[in-house]
Amino acid sequence: MPRYLGVDGGGTKTAFVLVDGRGEVLATATGPSCYYFTAGIDLVERVLREGVEQLLETAGLTTADVDRAFFALPAYGEASADVPELDAAPGRVLGHGRYSCGNDMIAGWAGSLAGRDGVNVVAGTGSIAYGEWRGRGQRAGGWGEVFGDEGSGYWTAIRGLNAYSRMVDGRLPQGPLLAAMREAVGVRSDLDAIGVVIDDWAGKRDRVAALSRVVTAAAAEGDGAAQAVVEDAGRELAALAGSVRAAIGAEGERVPLSYSGGMFEDAGVRAAFAAALGEGWDLREPVHGPGVGAALYAMKQAGAPLPD
Repeated sequence: MPRYLGVDGGGTKTAFVLVDGRGEVLATATGPSCYYFTAGIDLVERVLREGVEQLLETAGLTTADVDRAFFALPAYGEASADVPELDAAPGRVLGHGRYSCGNDMIAGWAGSLAGRDGVNVVAGTGSIAYGEWRGRGQRAGGWGEVFGDEGSGYWTAIRGLNAYSRMVDGRLPQGPLLAAMREAVGVRSDLDAIGVVIDDWAGKRDRVAALSRVVTAAAAEGDGAAQAVVEDAGRELAALAGSVRAAIGAEGERVPLSYSGGMFEDAGVRAAFAAALGEGWDLREPVHGPGVGAALYAMKQAGAPLPD
């Protein structure tokens, strides 16, 4: 029975999944993020090596037992000079060349839609959309927090911090977000929040993005400013989906659409996303997570039939 390895790297963690030819999960493992733009490219191989070793030890197998692997890496393809090193790192981990690499958006798409045609929107620490339609694939978004990453956890957290600062100043009416953000950042004096986020946390993406949960919770409690942020996030994520649908030539057709990433765990975000979509979508709950999606994509690249 062949075995397929899928690796999904994200802004917060890296998931490792091993499946057999029937799509049955043999083992899983989780490691830290392999997002390397702020930590150096050597981080990628370290995270992959530790995770693959843990996964295969759990399964009682070796790298030679992996028939095909797919490594979905954050920021892959967004710095052309880095691609050769990113392509080479898994080979040093596996000791063979039966693998390929791509952006982590592919794992989200393959998992959510079980490898079938359609569009998937990812909203985790960052945001991106990817779709395939009759052999054509295209992405939108994924520009990072400096350019936008609209609708993502980081974007939502930054918008929430902005609303918090305006509430402190009296530029916005005070709502549940104010006390919730104070508690989450851990300050009594509001100005100390600047030192915590910028100095103590060094603006780290995952640490800041975690504040998005404060915003979505405040929105659920009726905070008007937080609700506006959530509604804007839904519109931005819907816009990503629409851009991909146009690019893959699927306008005028009913296109399967799904989603992945921590932001979509919130019911308010899902509702805002659905409300902003418009016509022509077949919105579906995700079939699998992106870790399984990466393994399914490895199967697809090997020419193996995808499990029902």
